[in-house]
This record gives sequence, C-alpha cells and structure tokens, in this order.
Amino acid sequence: MDVFRIFPSFVRFNRGFVETLDKCFENVCELDLIFHIDKVHHILAELVMGGMVLETNMTEILTRIEEQSKIEKQEAGLSAAPARAAAAVKNINLPNISTSNIHLPNLPSFK
Repeated sequence: MDVFRIFPSFVRFNRGFVETLDKCFENVCELDLIFHIDKVHHILAELVMGGMVLETNMTEILTRIEEQSKIEKQEAGLSAAPARAAAAVKNINLPNISTSNIHLPNLPSFK
C-alpha cells in the first residue's frame, strides 16, 4: 500500500471534516466536541460509512445536519407531552367516589 497516495486523500477528508464542524458549531473548539459528541458522530456518519467516504460536499452535509436538528426539536416537544398530560389530569375536578361499594377479594397474607 502506497502511503504517499493515501495521505493527500486523508488530508482532504480531514480538512473537509474540520471545515464542516467549524460551520456547524461556528468556530469549533474542543468543548463543542465534548459537549455535542452526538452531533459530531452524526456529522461523521454523514461523511463516512463502513470505512468508505460517502459525502464530501459540505453544503449537502450541513443540509442533513439542519434537517436532523429540526427533527430533534420536534421530538423534544413530544417528549414533554406526558408531563403536560399528567399536569392536565391533576387539574381536572373529578367527583369524589365512595369506596364503600368496592369489594376486594380476601387474599392470604404473606408473613
């Protein structure tokens, strides 16, 4: 394997990856990589799959990242839905139901 033939391709790929990160995070730094590792993995997955470079067009990659961000924001709204539903149920005025009409079976005690 000729290392000198592979090295320029790797440099181009690496530069494209860093430029994409820089566009995504607006002046990327190490903390962006640490605190947004899921986004970094998503960007890398857009670039490479199974060791093969899939996409090198930065505009196309950024479009896919923006689409993913929109989906995540929509899902964040859905994840708050159960809490809103529980709060709504607590605020409902239900009539008091007497428990004298409820018959429970006689179960053996577990002592």
